[in-house]
Amino acid sequence: MSAAPPGTRPGRHPSASRRARLGALVLLLAVLSGCTNREPTLPEPTRATAADVGTVTTDDAGVQEVILETGDDYVFTPATFTVAPGTVRVTVRNTAEQMTHNFEFSEGQGPAPIAERIPVLGPGQSETIEFTVTAPGDYQFECTFHLRLGQVGTMTVTG
Repeated sequence: MSAAPPGTRPGRHPSASRRARLGALVLLLAVLSGCTNREPTLPEPTRATAADVGTVTTDDAGVQEVILETGDDYVFTPATFTVAPGTVRVTVRNTAEQMTHNFEFSEGQGPAPIAERIPVLGPGQSETIEFTVTAPGDYQFECTFHLRLGQVGTMTVTG
């Protein structure tokens, strides 16, 4: 049996050890390059909001309607709106050119659960959901894709 070259273990080729060290170094640099103690820079809202966005109206059947907008940023416009107990119809318009969003009420963040949601809303798309609320209070809604970036809002149901 021959002796292993200095700095290597028996049975291992010296270049395999160097490749392993180089791979570990590359991985470490990749991980560290994404680390920073600075807050991420969020884009400014990139849309001109239409006049009908954010105003709660009531149709002839008593359904309260509101239009929310989101774009190539992490914002719902408006971020808050107020309704009375009853049937609510929410339309979300994605005016983005690039970003995909969704809309759902945050689990456990309101007086009562609201199951209706918009799972995916691509750029230029619009979708409407309808539900009934009876319990007064604040109901948080979110884009689950961008929750960590602060894309949340609140629907308040008056007492």
